[in-house]
Amino acid sequence: MTPAADPLVAVRGLSVTFPDRTGDVRAVRDVDYDLARGEVLGIVGESGSGKSAAALAVMGLLPAGARVEGSVRLDGEELIGLEDRALSRLRGRRIAMVFQDPLSALTPVYRIGQQVAEAVQAHNRLSRDEARSRAVELLELVGIAGARERAGAFPHELSGGMRQRVMIAMAIANDPDVLIADEPTTALDVTIQAQVLEVLRTAREATGAAMIVITHDLGVVAGFADRVAVMYAGRLVEQGGVDDVYERPRMPYTMGLLGSIPRVDESGRRPLVPIEGAPPSPAHLPPGCPFAPRCPLVFERCHEEEPALAAVGGRPQLAACHRAAEIEAGGLAPEEVYEVRSSAPAPGAERRNGRPQVLRTEDLVKHHPLLRGAVFKRQVGTVRAVDGISLTVGEGETLGLVGESGCGKTTALLEILELTRPQGGRVVVLGRDTAELDARERRALRREVQVVFQDPLASLDPRLPVSDVLAEPLRTHGVARERVEERVRELVRLVGLEHQHLSRYPQHFSGGQRQRIAIARALALEPKLVVLDEPVSALDVSIRAGVVNLLEELRERLGLSYLFVAHDLSVVRHVSDRVAVMYLGRLVEVGDVDRLYGGPAHPYTQALLSAIPVPDPRKERTRARILLPGDLPSPAEVPGGCRFHTRCPKFAALDAERRRRCLEEEPELRAVGPGQEAACHYAERLAVV
Repeated sequence: MTPAADPLVAVRGLSVTFPDRTGDVRAVRDVDYDLARGEVLGIVGESGSGKSAAALAVMGLLPAGARVEGSVRLDGEELIGLEDRALSRLRGRRIAMVFQDPLSALTPVYRIGQQVAEAVQAHNRLSRDEARSRAVELLELVGIAGARERAGAFPHELSGGMRQRVMIAMAIANDPDVLIADEPTTALDVTIQAQVLEVLRTAREATGAAMIVITHDLGVVAGFADRVAVMYAGRLVEQGGVDDVYERPRMPYTMGLLGSIPRVDESGRRPLVPIEGAPPSPAHLPPGCPFAPRCPLVFERCHEEEPALAAVGGRPQLAACHRAAEIEAGGLAPEEVYEVRSSAPAPGAERRNGRPQVLRTEDLVKHHPLLRGAVFKRQVGTVRAVDGISLTVGEGETLGLVGESGCGKTTALLEILELTRPQGGRVVVLGRDTAELDARERRALRREVQVVFQDPLASLDPRLPVSDVLAEPLRTHGVARERVEERVRELVRLVGLEHQHLSRYPQHFSGGQRQRIAIARALALEPKLVVLDEPVSALDVSIRAGVVNLLEELRERLGLSYLFVAHDLSVVRHVSDRVAVMYLGRLVEVGDVDRLYGGPAHPYTQALLSAIPVPDPRKERTRARILLPGDLPSPAEVPGGCRFHTRCPKFAALDAERRRRCLEEEPELRAVGPGQEAACHYAERLAVV
């Protein structure tokens, strides 16, 4: 590789091996890269590719049994082989890390202020009062409101976004030269993710630190990094400037990753690129190129010789592929390399008109009493989880239900799936009011409504082989034995699995395969409505693309209707015909997918869509973010009037008279154009993607 002039961090031949009874696990293999002063390097790849292990090796935080080889130089000083005491003097002062799970990284029995102050005192001679004062300043710097009061809180009393801000405050406490952020936005809502990324930008400006951002979200890297490095099976397989790699990827794995991402800024049903198969085990790597078993351009040499990371096309871009020059000359796109068929177009409004409804809710309500007292319980409040929502799903249609965690999406699903009389309002499924069903009718209707949950491993019985997992709903509903066996074979073929998979258990499959099994089980009884609760959120982007394509194909082939619940609005745009946006138990906007994404009218929807990163560096550098202050209020303390006014950027710009209406009157959904409604007194369509 071409070394940077006077790099701040120089990594050469970095390898990490974990001893194991079945053989050495080679988690990181011969990694080389430079990090210049003030530069941001994004490291991306699927789970298990070695990203985090490489970062922990740089920090000297690997377990004692790990074998680390190669060289890591920080401003000329060698870190590999340093004693722990010497490394401890560097950690926090010269090089610091923001960990993926702040709840695990923070000590649960110490207050936030104490922990930040401890990070300050570790490398500075300050009194206790001076350190605590500095801790409050740091919490204010990372945007924690009421920093002095929050400093007295324990980690479990803060939201996920606040905990991540605390981790950033601790990492920048001593103005380090290098800041490593390991999956800093994983499992956060898009609005909180945007806040955290803005805090990282602020931290970078305040400290002047170079950064390494480790993530699986290529949209985050597009707008944040200067260079990107792609890892696979413990190695770097492509590296270069973010514009070069995103616009002209020259390694089929990188092409697959970029092609697998649904785009929030594109209408229509662009086919996603699934990378078939799973990454190899680092303990049993195949001969030759580790990506060969999954690569659409594989040829004989790939199985015999692992390609070196070499320059492509005379640019400072490196790729580890024997066919990189051919890809460069041919200018191939991911869809051409992976030969993906075009998806079916989304059914327009004219196609949906006149179709029967498979689901309708009217003013659906679900409140939970908030009780206090150990022996004698008394109600001290009400959690308004679902507070009067009305939605419909037509035959053959997909309705996307979106919103931040805690907005009431899952509670609404559970109320629908109960098929009983709701606490308030009505639920009508396939023309039947669930309040009027007796036990026999309810059992019969359950055949027509099935669900796919977020975590397939938790929803599949680990004691049963796949054949029994798929047969169980059929047997429960009295299907004849000979038909059960035939239907199980049909289901396996339907979701793209093999007959030999029937004898294996769920834990023996990859995440994508387990979700296919869960989908097959949901389709066993040939339902008309399938409820999908975050069905792809726990999957790598490459595997997620295959599951999304499968859901689209099944809907078209079987005439299914979907109620699709997700927090990833890019996926929602790709699969949905209409979208309903929830906030604190209420619907705030509903509309046809292209109209809503093309011009959201409610300030909350505008903030959600503006927060979604786009895997296009040029677009990301010019997009404006609408950052919402704070976290979602508690559903036990819903603000009066418009429940969004406490975070609304539009409310902050109104005059006193117009604000009064937001404070006193809760807005109802009203039309803001054809096929679009918004619950805002001052709704106005705005292009944000």
